[in-house]
Amino acid sequence: MKIIIVGAGDVGFHIAQKLSEESQEVFLIDKDPEKIKRITENLDVQAILGSGTSPGILKASGIKDADLLVAATDSDEVNILACLLARNLNQYILKVARIRNPEYLQEEDLFSPSLLGVDQIINPESFMVETIMNLMIFPGASDVIEFVDGRVKLIGITIKPDSPFAGKQLLSVKGLEGKMLVGAIVRGEQVIIPHGEDTIQAHDLVYVVVRGNELSDIYKILNPKEEELRRVIIVGGGQTGTALASALDRTKINAKIIEKDGEKCTALAEKLERVIVINGDGTDKNLLEEENIRDADFIVAITGDEESNVLISLLGKGLGAKKNITRIDKLSYIPLVSAIGIDTVVSSRLSAIRAILQYIRKGKIISVAPLKGEHAEAIEAEALETSDIVNVPLYKVKFPKGALVGAIVREEDIVIPRGDSVIKPKDRLIIFALQKVIPKLEKLLTVKLEYF
Repeated sequence: MKIIIVGAGDVGFHIAQKLSEESQEVFLIDKDPEKIKRITENLDVQAILGSGTSPGILKASGIKDADLLVAATDSDEVNILACLLARNLNQYILKVARIRNPEYLQEEDLFSPSLLGVDQIINPESFMVETIMNLMIFPGASDVIEFVDGRVKLIGITIKPDSPFAGKQLLSVKGLEGKMLVGAIVRGEQVIIPHGEDTIQAHDLVYVVVRGNELSDIYKILNPKEEELRRVIIVGGGQTGTALASALDRTKINAKIIEKDGEKCTALAEKLERVIVINGDGTDKNLLEEENIRDADFIVAITGDEESNVLISLLGKGLGAKKNITRIDKLSYIPLVSAIGIDTVVSSRLSAIRAILQYIRKGKIISVAPLKGEHAEAIEAEALETSDIVNVPLYKVKFPKGALVGAIVREEDIVIPRGDSVIKPKDRLIIFALQKVIPKLEKLLTVKLEYF
């Protein structure tokens, strides 16, 4: 697959890195010489110095025979124009644009084939707000990912030493067969796609797939001592903070939002009914104490300054907040923060990467979610009639070692599979896979050669 990426920032760099590891043909365009230098020194991709809005540069990158264009710069306007030019240079190319401005998002017809011709819009901020809301509903979770329009959910929970699952072999966990399936275990830097003989250890981060309507019950079993969410303090009244406050405004949760820009506070106060707006600095210890941070279940630091976000989260937790959620967009920081007391990280860039990956995978891929550490993925795919995985029991399917089917969705039925389960054509599948086996998995999901 030939892919052109416009924008060599963190999003473009990490998408290119993933694709180069999978031997895809990647061309990365950016007008910043330093970013291009970073690409050429670290990645096995074609780096082109220039603007993604230049027809000449797009032609030089091979746009006329490319399969996919990903416009992932920090400028909506650049992304839109790059897609528009790509459409005129190659009528068959799939165009994905990263768009953040809510004014653009409200004008859905703007992106139609007759106007701008953008095939898919990625809005990482809305994805991030959804992630934060899920994390607050299930406070002990480090990840809550939805598949099949929320009918299947994947929850990541760290196993505490006093958990009934600590030290248990998966085969010995009784009473939950058909209700949940452990799809991945993160142990330190290692990601394990488990089998029945594997043992869950204390401090493992375990990813469990369940039916969406059963998540609350399963969550109580996995994390029985977690208290109900009551109070939240948000710091940062930008686009993401406003969207999160608006979402909380429709709930019964006691929420406050702190913003140091007076004009933003005025706009927030006019928009919100239940959420209390406070004009102040979230790094001010006295202000946090005045707002009873010690009684907060969550402090959510989502300002545009990630160093401030880290400081606010650590300060809030030090003053008594039970948990923190911290926005960090520099992906190189993410592996380091858990060691210093950050509970959960959200990232608009990581959200964008998750959303874009589905257009890169072979087979009929519907969505892709990189798991913690990005050494594994949870993939939602449709089973094709012509692939090798249909109409035979799972135990006979030659899945690569390091891949596992976590759920089968057939019309209204959701099956948590066993070895004798059979996949039918057009079933939706949730599959866990180590990154290194994804090329083999893609072959299973695509058309058999004898079909032709």
